[in-house]
Amino acid sequence: MTSPAPTASAPPSAIRRPLETVRHAVKLVDDYAWLRADNWQDVMRDPSVLAPEIRAYLEAENAFTDGVMADTKELQEQLFDEMKARIKEDDSSVPSPDGAWDYYSRFVVGGQYPLICRCPRGGGPETLLIDGNHEAAGKAYWGFAGATHSPDHRRLAYGFDDKGSEFCTIRVRDLATGADLADEISNAQGHAVWAADSETLFYVRYDDNHRPLKVYRHRVGTSQDDDVLVYEERDTGFYVHVSSTQSNALILIVTSDHQTNETYVIDAASPTSAPRLVAQRDTGEEYDIDENDGLLYVLTNSGGAEDFRICTAPAAAPSRENWTELIAHRPGCLILDMVVFKRFMARLEREGGLPRIVIRELATGAEHAISFDEEAYSLGLSSGYEYDTSLVRFTYASMTTPSEVYDYDMATRERVLRKRQEVPSGHDATDYVTRRIFAKAPDGEDVPISLLYRRETPLDGSAPLLLYGYGAYGIAMPASFSVTRLSLVDRGFIYAVAHVRGGKDKGYRWYKDGKREKKTNTFRDFLAAGEHLARTGFTRRGAIVAHGGSAGGMLMGAVANMQPDLFLGIIADVPFVDVLNTMLDKDLPLTPPEWPEWGNPIDSAEDFATIRGYSPYDNVAAKPYPHIYAHAGLTDPRVTYWEPAKWIAKLRQLNTSDNLVLLKTNMDAGHGGASGRFEALKETALAYAFALKIAGRAGTAA
Repeated sequence: MTSPAPTASAPPSAIRRPLETVRHAVKLVDDYAWLRADNWQDVMRDPSVLAPEIRAYLEAENAFTDGVMADTKELQEQLFDEMKARIKEDDSSVPSPDGAWDYYSRFVVGGQYPLICRCPRGGGPETLLIDGNHEAAGKAYWGFAGATHSPDHRRLAYGFDDKGSEFCTIRVRDLATGADLADEISNAQGHAVWAADSETLFYVRYDDNHRPLKVYRHRVGTSQDDDVLVYEERDTGFYVHVSSTQSNALILIVTSDHQTNETYVIDAASPTSAPRLVAQRDTGEEYDIDENDGLLYVLTNSGGAEDFRICTAPAAAPSRENWTELIAHRPGCLILDMVVFKRFMARLEREGGLPRIVIRELATGAEHAISFDEEAYSLGLSSGYEYDTSLVRFTYASMTTPSEVYDYDMATRERVLRKRQEVPSGHDATDYVTRRIFAKAPDGEDVPISLLYRRETPLDGSAPLLLYGYGAYGIAMPASFSVTRLSLVDRGFIYAVAHVRGGKDKGYRWYKDGKREKKTNTFRDFLAAGEHLARTGFTRRGAIVAHGGSAGGMLMGAVANMQPDLFLGIIADVPFVDVLNTMLDKDLPLTPPEWPEWGNPIDSAEDFATIRGYSPYDNVAAKPYPHIYAHAGLTDPRVTYWEPAKWIAKLRQLNTSDNLVLLKTNMDAGHGGASGRFEALKETALAYAFALKIAGRAGTAA
């Protein structure tokens, strides 16, 4: 028996096949569990093996969405053309020097994928190392996962994903001939790290459940079957990645969940030596390390340093008892990152919701800061390749200011603009206003909101507003520039970002207050932001389109259940909405590492009750929902396709309003959506066309 096909007037209706389970003496009934493919691991590698019944249902949903949105086809094309016109098609990155070479990436006109290049330092003839457009030719999906050149500059290890499932392949290219060697590493993370000999690579391999648990050592010219297991993580709640220090003296093996980590080091000059433990894992303690001439620099929250501090330790004896504090903890000033050069250290920190970079001269301890004056802006720190340098690179942007890349001389304090993002179709920042305001949460907390709108947009409650939110994993939402959102703003929308708890926008406490048993603070913060924006005349109740993806998609599902009348519509990208069932399934790729973030409902009745209380899928009820559009990826290993599929099916069953409930599944992609830079714009254009359609602005010219 299959689900009925849609008609012009009726959407697809998924069959209800109740699956009953009992957890902590509570009976759970899931009518749509059948949408979860039994062979999901195989589907990640080969989407063609998806069960025909499930495929038919997803394709019927796609056809229905296409039909409903057919009247916006011209609008979607206009949006796509506008967004594409704001992108410099033959753009290139600022070259990053390393020894005798400058490395950079660039695009060609009409090209969807990057070209990785180098030239002699300071300029000279270009060598094309990787042509992403050539590599992607003929493939429904091709994602570039990164490239790393060897220390002697003779080889390039690069990774790619051709399914969207994030099972990457790593290859090694001879840069003298441009040909790939026979080496091919499969089922891996896309990033590899070279040892000092330029012959040895370290990489992480996935298991059958897409868990990165093993680090291998590969010798160029040998088979993957001959690779040596260097480290294996036995706790499936911890995932592993490899990197190196800025000095390239140490290979780093880091194993972590969302609140605890442990680091091992290998001397890059002795790649066959055994990994050495820095400090044993201690629940709730995080630490990152860098290195300078045999001294480790440790960024850590140990010793009660909620917003982190920086310590030093001898590389030969790095255990905790040998940590000496260098930069003390300052409550409310969150240290986000550090890069240790030969003579300087640069650290990125956030205080009062705004970032800054602090430069420290290692020999004297003298410090100075780099900051900006706009109400809301984003700031990024780039380490580059070199260690013995006085230059550090950073990127600055605001919601009205296109991205600017600067080289900063840490010794002379000279700031040189290396690149300003070009908007070929034109962009006048004075046409727009960016502001930062605060909403009062129910418990009295001030929730920051970043705003962008055209200067002539009326602030009398008549404007529709798109409210974006995320609120998980400590990820802060930067007030950065976007060429896509201008298409909404130019049509009269106000664009707002609610910096809700669950991120680190106001320090580490802001993160802790939005996770596990305090997760509902995230939802209440978002609702408070929406209410405040309506109350103060930026918009009105029922004119807000909420938007979020992944864990932000879970936020979308939760607020739709809690206060549906506040919203005109909901856009949920790859939404994590089936939280309870996913956290109860220990075999899914991300479930064990997620327990510190959400709680473990398998072992804890309290965690079970907490998650069950807000899980969007479990709390869909018979009520009038706003318009809803959900987007999914068939090979998504992070938020599996069946989560949004089940959610939409249940909404269709129980929704008492006549509002649109739509699902679009990319049958050739995963968590990140379409891989090409222009194909991805088509997905954004569809989402924005949905927002404009329900707001009655589909015919409004930009």
